[in-house]
Amino acid sequence: MAIDNTTAVFEFLLIGISNYPEWRVTFFTLVLITYLSTLLGNGLIIFLIYFDPHLHTPMYFFLTNLSFLDLCYGTASMPQALVHCFSTHPYLSYPQCLTQISVSLLLATTECLLLAVMAYDRMVAISNPLRYSMIMNGPVCVWLAATSWGASLVLTTMLVLSLKLHFCGANIINHFVCEILSLLKLACSDTSLNELMIHTTGIFTLLLPFGFVLLSYVRIAMTVLRIRSAQGRLKAFSTCSSHLTVVTIFYGATISMYMKPQSKSSPDQNKFISVFYGALTPMLNPLIYSLRNKDVRGAMRKIMAKRT
Repeated sequence: MAIDNTTAVFEFLLIGISNYPEWRVTFFTLVLITYLSTLLGNGLIIFLIYFDPHLHTPMYFFLTNLSFLDLCYGTASMPQALVHCFSTHPYLSYPQCLTQISVSLLLATTECLLLAVMAYDRMVAISNPLRYSMIMNGPVCVWLAATSWGASLVLTTMLVLSLKLHFCGANIINHFVCEILSLLKLACSDTSLNELMIHTTGIFTLLLPFGFVLLSYVRIAMTVLRIRSAQGRLKAFSTCSSHLTVVTIFYGATISMYMKPQSKSSPDQNKFISVFYGALTPMLNPLIYSLRNKDVRGAMRKIMAKRT
C-alpha cells in the first residue's frame, strides 16, 4: 500500500463506542467476557484434542486449526477495543492500522477456506466412509490445512499491495479497529479499483468456498436420505450439524458485509456486523462444537475424571 508524500495524515482516530458514552462500561464488560471466553473455549478445545488420542482424527485436526485461528482472530482486535474503550484519543499510526488490516484479512480469509475444507472432510466421511481413512490421511490433511493458510496469505498480500490510497486530511475511522472498508471511505483518491479488487478477492475467499460448502451439504443430504433407519440418518447428520451452524453464522455475516455495494452500506451497521463475526464467532465456535459434540464432551469428562 502506498501513501502520497504530501498527505498530512499519518495516524487515524478510531471512534469505537465514543458516539455512545453511556454504553462504554457495558461494552467494555461484554468485550472482556467475550475475549476471556474465546481464550478459554478455544484453548480448551486445543488441549482436549491434543491429549485425547480418540480425537486424533482429520475432523479434529481441522478443528484444532479453527480454534487456533479463532484465538488469533480474537486477539487481533479485542484487546485493542478494550484499551481504547475509555481512551479520550484512541489513535493508531498508519503502520499499525495497515498491520491490523492485513492480519484481520488473513485470518478471516483462512477461516473461510478452512470451513470449506471441513465441509469436504464431512462429505467424504458420510458419502464414502469405507475409504475415508485412505482419502483423508495425515499428509492430505496437513496439505489441505497448509493450502488454506498459504492461499489466504497470497490473496491477502495481493489485496493489500493493490491499495494505493491518498488521504487529504480526514482521519476519523468509524470503527472499533482499523478495517479496510472504513479506511477506503477516508481516501480522497478514486477507490473504485480498490472496491473491485475487494469484490474480486471476495469471490475466491467467500462466494466460491461458500458455494463449495453448499454443494458438499447437498451431497451429504442425498447420502443421508438414502440411509434407511431414522437413527442412522440422525447419527450421520449429527456429525456435521456443528460445522453447518458455524458456517451459517460466519459466512452469513461476512458476505452481508463485503459482497454488497458500498453505496448501500451503513458505517454503523458494518461496525457492528464486524463485531459479530470478529468477536462473537470465535467465542461461539468452541461452544457450538463442545455442546453439540459427544466426543468433545467425552474427552472433557475423561480429563476431569483423571484430575479427581
